[in-house]
Amino acid sequence: MNLSDNWTAGQGPIVRVSAAEAVFKAIRAAIESGELHLGSKLSSETTLAQQYGVSRSVIREALRSCTALGLTETLTGKGTFVIANRASSDLVLGQYSARSLMESRPHIEVPAAEFAATRRTAEELDQMRGILALMAEEDDPEIWVNLDASFHAAIAKASGNDVFERVVNDIRDAMAKQSETINLITGRARKSDTEHNLILDAIARGDTEAAGRAMAVHLNAVDAALSIITGAKKA
Repeated sequence: MNLSDNWTAGQGPIVRVSAAEAVFKAIRAAIESGELHLGSKLSSETTLAQQYGVSRSVIREALRSCTALGLTETLTGKGTFVIANRASSDLVLGQYSARSLMESRPHIEVPAAEFAATRRTAEELDQMRGILALMAEEDDPEIWVNLDASFHAAIAKASGNDVFERVVNDIRDAMAKQSETINLITGRARKSDTEHNLILDAIARGDTEAAGRAMAVHLNAVDAALSIITGAKKA
């Protein structure tokens, strides 16, 4: 074995990351290292897009995740400012926090999936299948997370329980923001696709127990991903 072969043997596989993830990691590293100090104002979206050679939508996605981690705050008409040099122990997701969401979602979405297994109509089942088909082919993170929220809302509607349906619709925006941040940092989109299909398969079979179990497994995986992001320990 020559020297170059020896060096190559010690290297791990190259992990591909999205443009938004690369920008997010660069900005987060600059903040946590102190290169971007507390109170400093980030460059405009246009300037950052030119600097990183990406679109403004990529910059916006990266900045939304910085804000969700509590590192930055965007003030309308003024710009984005660094407000912390370490990620918060809880994500900020608009009106709700990630902790609040994850404490409540299992109590709503697990029984909703169980009811959906016996109450869903053929039309509702087709709608859920259509959403998952679109998600499997979607590469745009923003579109994917909105489809994700739509799938969970469709299950709540199929449960036939007006309370579940209304609550899930009320938290849809926060759920989308949560998925966006999780996917950007941990790359869970394709794993979520698999988990969603298991939920739908159980609902389609009319298997109440399996539908609830599959939803519980999915939500637990989301919770675990959030714990990795924030460094928090699960109870």
